[in-house]
Amino acid sequence: MTRPGGGEASAHGAAGDCAVGGAAGAGAASPDPADAAPGTDSRDPADAAHDAGSREAVEGELLTRVLSTTLREDVCGLRTRSTVEDRPDGRWLRLPGGDCAPGDAGSDDGPAGDGPRGDALRGDALRGDALRGDTPRFDSANGTPQDLLLPVEEDGFQCAYAARSPLMVVGGREVTDGEEVIAALARHATAEDAPGFEAFAAEYRDALAALRLHAATREGTVARLVARHGDDLADWRGPQAALAFDVLAARHGHPLYPTWAARPGLSADHLRAYAPEFGATFALRWLAVPREALTVAGGPVPDLPPSGPRGSSGPPASITSPGTPGASGTTGTPGTPGTAGTPGTPVSGRGVGTNPLADALAPFWPAPSDLGLAGLDHTHLALPVHPSTAAGAAGGPLHEALRATGLLGSAVLAERPWLSAAPTLSMRTVALTAHPGVHLKLPLATSTLGRLNLRTIKPGTLVDGAAAQRLLAAVTAREPRFQGLVPHCDETRWAHAGHAVLAVLVRRLPPGLDGCTVLPLAALAATAPDGRLVADHLADRHTGGDPVALFDAVLTLLLDWQTTLFGYGVALESHQQNISLVLDDRPGAPRLRLLFKDDDGLRVNRRRLAETLGPDAWGSRAQDGPPPFDDPRVTVDDDGPLVDLFTTVTVHLCAGALAVALASAGRAPFPVLTGLVRERLAEATERLGDGPGSPGRTLRAALLESDRLPVKAMVTAGTLLTKERSGASDINKHYTLGPNYLLREPR
Repeated sequence: MTRPGGGEASAHGAAGDCAVGGAAGAGAASPDPADAAPGTDSRDPADAAHDAGSREAVEGELLTRVLSTTLREDVCGLRTRSTVEDRPDGRWLRLPGGDCAPGDAGSDDGPAGDGPRGDALRGDALRGDALRGDTPRFDSANGTPQDLLLPVEEDGFQCAYAARSPLMVVGGREVTDGEEVIAALARHATAEDAPGFEAFAAEYRDALAALRLHAATREGTVARLVARHGDDLADWRGPQAALAFDVLAARHGHPLYPTWAARPGLSADHLRAYAPEFGATFALRWLAVPREALTVAGGPVPDLPPSGPRGSSGPPASITSPGTPGASGTTGTPGTPGTAGTPGTPVSGRGVGTNPLADALAPFWPAPSDLGLAGLDHTHLALPVHPSTAAGAAGGPLHEALRATGLLGSAVLAERPWLSAAPTLSMRTVALTAHPGVHLKLPLATSTLGRLNLRTIKPGTLVDGAAAQRLLAAVTAREPRFQGLVPHCDETRWAHAGHAVLAVLVRRLPPGLDGCTVLPLAALAATAPDGRLVADHLADRHTGGDPVALFDAVLTLLLDWQTTLFGYGVALESHQQNISLVLDDRPGAPRLRLLFKDDDGLRVNRRRLAETLGPDAWGSRAQDGPPPFDDPRVTVDDDGPLVDLFTTVTVHLCAGALAVALASAGRAPFPVLTGLVRERLAEATERLGDGPGSPGRTLRAALLESDRLPVKAMVTAGTLLTKERSGASDINKHYTLGPNYLLREPR
């Protein structure tokens, strides 16, 4: 049985080296010559031939994952419209070309049912996917859809089958070029979906270039990590060493999204300077924003004097030409009564002193004068900007954000960089090298895991993350057995100027991590510098050399906590990037904790939460359950969205994907590892009760008794289809169905 490998690293890929030219930006680290990109060094013919083979292997692996994903998501009916052909080398699926009868493309009574075409994929019908069931309507310029033959093998994780070599046969011809394969699939889609397929082909190009860059730079990158932290990963301790684990996890990949390494619009130079895969550091850029335009949460800001001195020379480094029209009086989106969390308050009228953000956000926050902007301390405040976002002049993302907010003539981009930073596993979040316990989440002008998955920061998500943090604290206070075991980063301090490109979240790690090994769950399945798994190194120190025992320990706490939250009516979008494993060596048994962050994508069953925490749990503003989040999709009236989120994130991405990685590395058979997941889930749900309608009964029925489990359809919702076509209200919560690998006996 083959399974897709990978660990969660949702926003840490790379892009092609021709997307956007230019230098890495102010303050960027210089690339190590040992990490030269493909084609930049001179080698003998034998080395060149080996490199060519490696490049082919990179593309072969990428294309296999692309085809397995399109099969899992039933793109163009590849799963439900195909017929089965058993050949001497194994099973093949044939997607018919030519004209298709309306309604026949991907209907549920094809191979999935009892129809004449047989039982191809045992009923893995797609929910809400506009790609199935459409008649191909491409014009003649795009060619007529041809029969597609896909060789497959048993998978058993989130789809019954996975793609295998020789990858795809189109019209009787073997095709191994990824863009050609995507084009062949596109001919089976509707004409209105053509832009999505074109975007996916571009993602494929970017991902392939990035993965080749990863391969070419691995040796030098790993050598630097070992030189800095040592060769025993169990001794990589504290927040600084956590960044080294981020590098390893960033190179590992995403278990569901095949072109995870693509970052449209970023050049190879940008990637080497700013992406976590390369472990570089760089200096942040800063934008001086008029005080009245900024909304801030997180701390007291004393009142500002009625007027203050102003510089007579004007801004020295405006992002646009002087005299550009633009009002400076916008106030962003200050919070209103009843908004969840600490909604924030406009800074105008709140501060004395020249730098109120030093009190509200962090004591080291620069004033405009620190950035070389004389005369602005009493009128402007500094907002950090990722250097890749600051790059470019008119027409760039920062320029457009200032134009949209009316700040084009009043905001000033400082030429002087300030504070050195290193990317975390989430590229848009950076750790400050001089303050390792502080991370800044910054808008990034690119997308990851899908063209629609923008890496900017909507102001409302800042409000929702802070509200979710307070909700989790309220639950933890009622569950003393979790005290100290599931700490959360403080994400209640933030600022924005009313635009998704003009925002910052100040994340503070909890104290006491210096002597601990801290790593994202995504890193456990990553390859260590010596070629073993990261999990092997930690198991050597903490579980007697048994990585399965380490896996079991993680499962026990993870599933216990997440099912407890479900009992309160809460499901977190806490995938492998948003949960960190914290290990320390107490006398006796080692201590294991799970550190959580980025809680804004949760779902809350308002009725169950009101029943468990009570209507007054949120204070005087809560009258009918939880207060309204900024995003109305957060609160729901039943358990369905929570079950889907729990299954696809906690079970698939955190537990299942790690089981796949350990099994693929030969650490234990896949059924043994999924058996552990099943046992720990059963134990955790038993604590929630078994009465009709109880949360325990709901989870058991959905996870341990159902034939099918929801599976994320990320490529479909994130790139191939528009929201109007997919019907997805949230592209990260759009699902298909797959086999239940947790059943004791497959059905």
